[in-house]
Amino acid sequence: MPTRRISELPVPREESFRSPLHDPRTAVVLGRWLGLCVLLCFATGLVSHVLQNPPGWIRGLLPSRPVDGYRITQGLHVISGIAAVPLLGAKLWTVYPKLFAWPPVRGVRHALERLGIALLVAALLLELFTGLLNTLQWYPWPFPFRQTHFWLGWIATGGLLLHVAAKAPAIAANWRRVRPGLAERRAFLGGVAAAVGAVTLVTAGQSVPWLSRFDLLAPRRPDLGPQGLPVNRTAAQAGTVRVPPDWRLHVVGPRGYTLSLHELGQLPQYECELPIACVEGWSASARWTGVRVRDLLERVGAPESARVRVTSLEADGPYRVTEIEPAYSRDPLTLLALRVNGEVLAPDHGFPARIIAPNRPGVLQTKWVSRLEVLG
Repeated sequence: MPTRRISELPVPREESFRSPLHDPRTAVVLGRWLGLCVLLCFATGLVSHVLQNPPGWIRGLLPSRPVDGYRITQGLHVISGIAAVPLLGAKLWTVYPKLFAWPPVRGVRHALERLGIALLVAALLLELFTGLLNTLQWYPWPFPFRQTHFWLGWIATGGLLLHVAAKAPAIAANWRRVRPGLAERRAFLGGVAAAVGAVTLVTAGQSVPWLSRFDLLAPRRPDLGPQGLPVNRTAAQAGTVRVPPDWRLHVVGPRGYTLSLHELGQLPQYECELPIACVEGWSASARWTGVRVRDLLERVGAPESARVRVTSLEADGPYRVTEIEPAYSRDPLTLLALRVNGEVLAPDHGFPARIIAPNRPGVLQTKWVSRLEVLG
């Protein structure tokens, strides 16, 4: 069989790709779906960022209700991010013949447009890739995930909006327009929709209870772990496997005091059902029993507007010290929990005591609490 040198092979051009699926109408339909996922993912990601790292001006405005607020928004964040993966792949496949347009640049405006698209695609790919690995708690890169993910979200969303503005005439012209290849387009779009539905069905169960039976590919099952709850950071990882036998809770304020675990157990105990919801997208509800934080603050003489600094026994970690705003600390559902699902807290769940509060990220539900300090 005769061979041909690479230099003799025909150079592909945009017009070489004759499939009707590489047309503007298909790209617009996929772009609508992908744009919805990206905007939903961005909005819910902002909620998560603000709840974890509230700017000073908004600290006192964060609500403790609805109880499942963070569980819903963070679940939607991860679900929409995962759904965007097959949508982005289909969208890029539809438009990739544009890479072979000739001449590749037709002026300054066209060059800027192509540069913007390259930036948008790169930001989306990196955002989705790092987000997926975050659900696995695997960080093989040298840069900090949370900050990078946050700013990539702004870049990707800003790039998307600029792209929509630049392509507005083409989008408007093909929003409802039907072109040749209707049967092929319907089959292709149906396949993409089925792929999105399938990947959502087998991963969303980690945050949507009634889908948990289909939770085949999600990295977590919400019912697996010590005492029926998943764990992100174990007692061994935190260095708190052995709690000092003379452990005491230090409550620092106008009338400071300390309490042993036995003395905490003698105080009025309250029970509530609250979810643990983590940034990786999983969540699980449990029955928590303990002392209301508001009762501890009233006993120490804390003013109603005071924030509370919570310190953990763990030796190191970004969330070893957290703060609770008044809306949370005064909420009757916010507990210094001693038991979960009727059992004494396991070491991995924060023995001897942990914070549990409504509408709060799991990383701020401090475990292995040793100190509550009134601020202001």
